[in-house]
Amino acid sequence: MSRESSSIPTAAIGPYRAGSAALRDEGTLTDKAYQLLEQDIVTLKLAPDSVVSEAILSRRLGIGTTPVREALQQLARDRLVRILPRRGVVITSVDVREQMDVLETRRCLDRLVACKAASRSTVAERAELPELIALTEAATEAGDVHEFVRLDGQLNLWFTKVMRNAIATEAATRLHAVSRRFWFFHLKDQTQFAETSACHVGLIRGVASGCEDQAGAASDRLIDYLVDFATATLLRK
Repeated sequence: MSRESSSIPTAAIGPYRAGSAALRDEGTLTDKAYQLLEQDIVTLKLAPDSVVSEAILSRRLGIGTTPVREALQQLARDRLVRILPRRGVVITSVDVREQMDVLETRRCLDRLVACKAASRSTVAERAELPELIALTEAATEAGDVHEFVRLDGQLNLWFTKVMRNAIATEAATRLHAVSRRFWFFHLKDQTQFAETSACHVGLIRGVASGCEDQAGAASDRLIDYLVDFATATLLRK
């Protein structure tokens, strides 16, 4: 399966469509730099263990060095880069042991976020989720891993909006980028992609039910699958 495959059909409409006004994050330049750099790191455009500089990244993004520097500080807290004073920035390695620690932590945080998103979201907010399901399934059918990763990020933004607990969602979201990169790095075929997507869709459906029990169980199933996925990478070595 190619990770550079075709994107979601442009006929898709609504708030989760790439490039739509509802989807664009209208934050600061630091926010923009962070989003672009995180995406490039997760999708391996900035390769693990590579060394870059603020100046190079600033030119790459077309964003000033100050917002880039601030974004890199956030990415360092997210464990995606290491900043070496006067020497540059190192993109961190992809580490299965770290992934297992992340998933152990995510199990509790993600369950909390899913449960409270289910119970605290309004009917109107949950009505937004069928579109996200449809786009996620379309990305999977098209073999478009980049679009799938983007939509996963949009789900995290939706959780942040509806859970109404910034502490929990910020803590959970910081761990997701590490997990997404690990998954992207080790993804081997369409079967694995489809299995992962099915778990994600199950989570969205669980939250859309408005029932904490269903949402929590779906969150646990996703983490179980990601643990199995990570364990399998050890067996391939």
